[in-house]
Amino acid sequence: MDHQRYIDWIDDRIVDDSRRVVITFLVVTLLFGAGLGGVSTNAGTSQFTTGLPAEEALQQVNTKFSPSFETDTGNTQLIQDGNNVLSKESMLRMLRSQKRLEDHANLRVTSTSSAAGLVAEQLDPEATTTEAQIRAVERATDSEIDAAVRDAATETPQFTSLVSNDFNRGSASASATIGLVTHEVPAGISSGSGQGGSSPLTGIQKQADFTVSSTGPNGITVFGSGILADEFSNVVADSLILTVPAAVLFILLFLTIAYRDLADMALGLLSLFMTIIWTFGFMGFAGIPFSQMLIAVPPLLLAVGIDFGIHAINRYREERENGTDIETSMKITTDQLIVAFFIVTGTTVIGFLANLTSSLPPIQDFGYVAAVGILFTFAIFGVFLPAAKVELDRLRERYPIPTFSQSPLGSEGSALGGVLRGGVVISQRAPVVFLLLVLVVTGGASAYATGVSTSFSQEDFLPPEDNPDYLEQLPEPFAPSEYTVTGITNFLEEKFSSTQSSQATIYVEGPMRKDSALEQIHQAGSDPPDSFVREDGRASSTSIVTVIQDHAERDEEFRRLVERNDANDNGVPDQNLEKIYDYLLDSPVRGQALNYITEDYRSTRVVYTVESDASNSEVTEDARTVAEDFRFDATATGSIVVFQAVSDVIFESAIQSLAIALVGASLFLVLIYYLLEGRASLGIANIIPVVVTVALLAGTMRYLEIPLNALTATMLAITIGLGVDYSVHVTHRFADEIEEYDMTTALDRTVRGTGGALLGSMLTTVFGIGVLALAVFPAIGQFGILTAMSVAYAFLTSLLVLPSVLVVWDRLFNRDRPLGVLPDDETAAVTDQAAGTDD
Repeated sequence: MDHQRYIDWIDDRIVDDSRRVVITFLVVTLLFGAGLGGVSTNAGTSQFTTGLPAEEALQQVNTKFSPSFETDTGNTQLIQDGNNVLSKESMLRMLRSQKRLEDHANLRVTSTSSAAGLVAEQLDPEATTTEAQIRAVERATDSEIDAAVRDAATETPQFTSLVSNDFNRGSASASATIGLVTHEVPAGISSGSGQGGSSPLTGIQKQADFTVSSTGPNGITVFGSGILADEFSNVVADSLILTVPAAVLFILLFLTIAYRDLADMALGLLSLFMTIIWTFGFMGFAGIPFSQMLIAVPPLLLAVGIDFGIHAINRYREERENGTDIETSMKITTDQLIVAFFIVTGTTVIGFLANLTSSLPPIQDFGYVAAVGILFTFAIFGVFLPAAKVELDRLRERYPIPTFSQSPLGSEGSALGGVLRGGVVISQRAPVVFLLLVLVVTGGASAYATGVSTSFSQEDFLPPEDNPDYLEQLPEPFAPSEYTVTGITNFLEEKFSSTQSSQATIYVEGPMRKDSALEQIHQAGSDPPDSFVREDGRASSTSIVTVIQDHAERDEEFRRLVERNDANDNGVPDQNLEKIYDYLLDSPVRGQALNYITEDYRSTRVVYTVESDASNSEVTEDARTVAEDFRFDATATGSIVVFQAVSDVIFESAIQSLAIALVGASLFLVLIYYLLEGRASLGIANIIPVVVTVALLAGTMRYLEIPLNALTATMLAITIGLGVDYSVHVTHRFADEIEEYDMTTALDRTVRGTGGALLGSMLTTVFGIGVLALAVFPAIGQFGILTAMSVAYAFLTSLLVLPSVLVVWDRLFNRDRPLGVLPDDETAAVTDQAAGTDD
C-alpha cells in the first residue's frame, strides 16, 4: 500500500540517518528559541469581550459619557472606611490625602473630588480648591459639619454616589466613602479595565498608594484600573511559579518509574523541553500573546508528549526483549507507532481546532496554538526521539554508558500485567451485559451534565480574597504575591450601590431632540421587570429625565420652562427639547447632564438599579426586554450584560466545539481505519470509550460545581483529543495483533504491552497536570483538575470498556469469519507461537 511505502521511508530515515535527524531537530530548536523573546503577555476579562454588541455599546457609553464613579476611566479611587467617614477627623484625612496627591508633580493630577470636598463647599461656597476646603473643615464645629453633610446630601446628587449604602442622613454618618483623582494620561487607556501588561496608570497608582500611605495608617486604600491590571499579570506569573516546579517534580518521579533508566528519561525530558520551545517560539514569531488561556497549553503538550515518549520507548523495549537488534527493533516500533501517533495527532488537532468556531479571540488562540503544539509534539516524539534512542543505544554498545532496567512496562508474568487485563476478562465473560451497564451510566451522566452552569466574571481571573494557609507558608520565590483587588472589589460591591455590578444600562442612539424622546425614557420605567428595583411602582433609574426633574426642583426659571413644555403634566417635557438641553448645559449641572446625554443630543443612556440577588441571566434578559420597548436604537449593556453575553458565547462555543470535535474525530477515525486496515467500522469502535469519557467528565463538572467558564469550556473538545490518544493506542495495537493471534490472545497482548505504557503516561500526566489545582488563578486550578480527571477516565475506559467494544464489534462486523476465529491450520501455529512467547 502507498501509505506503507511512506512509513517505511520514514522508518529508514529515523534508523539509517539517525544522527542527521537529531542534528536537524536541534538546529530547528535553536531557531524557534529565537522567537521566545517575542512572546508578550495579555490578561484580564476585556480580551474576551471584543466584538460583542453589548461590549461595543459599553465602550460607547464609556467614551461618550462621564460617569461620576467608574473604575476604568483613568481615575484613581481613594476608598476610605471607618466608623464614620463623614466625621471632621475622617474628612480631613481624605482632603489632606487629595492635597498630597495634587502636590506630587509626577502623578499629573488634574482634579480631585470627594464627599468631604462637597461638604466643605457647603461650609464655605468659596472653597473651590482642596486647600481651601481643608481650612473650611478645620474651622467648622462638629454640629456645623453634620448640618453641612445633610445639606450636601440634599442639594448635590453626586454626594450619595460617593458614600456607602449605609449613609444615615439623620446622624450624618457613613462607614465608607470614595474620593476620585483624575490624572492627565495618554489617550487609549480609559477602557478595558483589567488589561494585562504595563499601563501608564499602574505606575501612577502605585506611586499614589505610596504617597497616601506614607503618613501612616489613615483608613484610605488606593485603587484603580492600573492596580487591577498589575494584579491580573501577577496572577499568571504566580500560577506558573507555583505549578511548574511541582509539575516538574511529579513528572520526574513518574517518568523515573516509567523509564527506569536515566539516559532514556533524559531523552524523554529533552523531547518535552523541545516541544515547549518550539510552541512558544512559534507564538513569538506569530505575535500571539501569552494569556491566562494559554497557561493550559504546556500541560496539554506535556500530557501528549509524555504519552508518546513512554509508548515509543516501551514498544522498542518489547522488541529488544525478544532479542531483535537495535535497527530492526526501532523500525518495527516506528512502523507501528508512527501510524498510531498520526491518528492521535489528527484527532487531537481536530479537537483543538474545534475551538476556532468560538467568537471569542482567546479561545480561538488557544485552539490554534494547542493544535500547532500537538503537530510539533508528533514530529519530535515520532521522529526525533526514536532517532535519538537509536544513537544512544549505539553509543551504549561502544561505551560504558550506565544502563538500568530496559524491560517494558506490563510485561508477561508481571503483577502489573495481570492487573491491566481486567477489561479482557470482562470481555471474555459478559461483554454485552457490561456494555449495556456502561450505556446506562453514560446516559445518566449525560443527563446529569445538562445542569452544568456557565460563568464569566472578573473573579474567574483573580485569586480568592484570602490565599490558603499552605500557600502563605511557602518560601520565596514560591510564595504568592499579596493580592488586594478581590477584597476591594467585594468591599465596593457590598458598600456602594453605584458600582456597575448592581446596574444595567440602556444605551440609546437617536434624535434626542424629537418631542417623544424623553417620554420614551419615562415610559420605559413604568412597568419594570422583576429584576429591576422599584420606587413608587417605577423602575429605580437615573437618566437625563431625572437630571431635568432634580434641577427643576432647585431652579425656578428652569422649572417654569419644563412646565411650559410638558403637555401631559407628568414632569417630563415633550416639546422644545433642544431648548431644555441647552439650558442644562449652560447651568451648574452641565457635568451631571453630560453623564446621560451627548453634546450633539444624539445619544443617551439610562442606568437602572437592579436587585442584588438577581442572577446575571435574569438581569440581562430583563434589560434586553426594556431596550426593545424603545422606538430608537437601544442596546442593553453594562458589566452584568456584557459578562452574561460572554457567558452565553462560552456555552455556545463549548457545545459547538464538542459537536465538531466529536463528528470530526469520528469521521477521521473511520477514514483512517478504512485506509490503513480496510475496516472503517473500527473507527466507530475507537470513538465509543471517548464518548463515555466525555459524559463522565461533564457529569463530574456538575458534581464538583465547576462551571463552564472561559477556560473549562474548552475541556469537552480537549477531552476528545486526550481520550482518543488512549483509545487509539489500544485499538491500533489490537489491529496489528489480531492479524497473528486469536481474539483473546490479541486483546491480552494489547493490554499488557500498550496498557503498561498507558498506565505510566496516565500517572505522570494526572499528577503532573493535577498540580495546576495549586494555581492562584482559579480557572487554571479548575482546568488542571478536569484535565487530570479526563486523562484518568480515558485510561480507564480504554482498558475496561474498549476490550468489550472490540469483542462486540468483531461479532457484528465480522460474522463470516470473526477475527477471533482463525483457520485450523493457523490455530495450532498461533497457539505454539503464543506459548513460545509466554515462555
